[in-house]
Amino acid sequence: MNMIKKLKADRLFNKNKIAIFLAVGLASMALVSCESADEGATRTASSNIGNKPASSPAEAAVTESTAPPVKGERDNTSVCLVPEAPGTTVYENEYAHLDASNISEGYIVVRYTGDSGKVKLQITGPNEITYTYNLTVGAPTDEVFPLQSGNGQYLVNVFENLQGTQYTTVFSQMVDVTLANEFGPFLYPNQYCTFSADSLAVKKAEELAFTCNNDLEVVSEVYNFMIENIKYDYDEAETVQSGYLPDINEVMTTKKGICLDYSALMCSMLRSQRIPTRMEIGYAGTAYHAWISTYIKDIGWVNGMIQFDGKEWSLMDPTFASNTEEKALKDFIGDGKNYSVKYIY
Repeated sequence: MNMIKKLKADRLFNKNKIAIFLAVGLASMALVSCESADEGATRTASSNIGNKPASSPAEAAVTESTAPPVKGERDNTSVCLVPEAPGTTVYENEYAHLDASNISEGYIVVRYTGDSGKVKLQITGPNEITYTYNLTVGAPTDEVFPLQSGNGQYLVNVFENLQGTQYTTVFSQMVDVTLANEFGPFLYPNQYCTFSADSLAVKKAEELAFTCNNDLEVVSEVYNFMIENIKYDYDEAETVQSGYLPDINEVMTTKKGICLDYSALMCSMLRSQRIPTRMEIGYAGTAYHAWISTYIKDIGWVNGMIQFDGKEWSLMDPTFASNTEEKALKDFIGDGKNYSVKYIY
């Protein structure tokens, strides 16, 4: 694989204004579909043949409302980073293959090569937090995992299942990580947040970002799209198994998903728009939460920008973060102590 940045422009989306609300119930769409825009443009052209003015205020209003969308100041071109496994730095045995060639970019590539039917990968970072993943078995498959705990030593272990909940270590390797870009782990795709230039979510994100002037507006557009178009799948939530991995193309097609699907979809869309994004699970106060944190230029990490409390999603109003000059408020926004993060993906 070669690391590439694929740029792909798609259809344009129309948006008259950005509306950002704290509660899901108050979230509103500021988008008009491409199809409606195209049809409206046709009607406008037909009504003005021969430079005839609109015959009534109502027609004039229709003409105005279907005007072509205005390109925002922000570049909406999607950029999908592609993980590589060039084999420059490899650790392996008969059970596992670890490509650490690009640890400076914030990820490793692991492939299970044994014959067990159930295998776990554990990565313990310098903060001593251990992340556990399922590895694909049957056919050797390269899988990407983030090094999300910053610089330092990471212990990578692979375990084969013996029986029940008993596992045995079949591979162990320590790698020393110095990140070239601290945002790398939160821009590349990984096992939980998988996307490419051909993903439906990436194309949609490019449309949504067309009229945006800054990253905050992109976050708002992505959130509003999710709330208005993706329904919670209660049936799936009741039957989901441990180790479930999101498929964002399926979510975009079926228009439904569970908590992890929502998070992966938003994460993929924002990362493809060059906005560093973390999928986080932990505690806000005493309540168990899932949330999306994003890095906004001139503000820093905005923790819990999009939250899920187990019942509904909500978007904090990021405008106060960008407009305020109060140091105390900005400190609160960027202070990770206000959130207790257990896992980051």
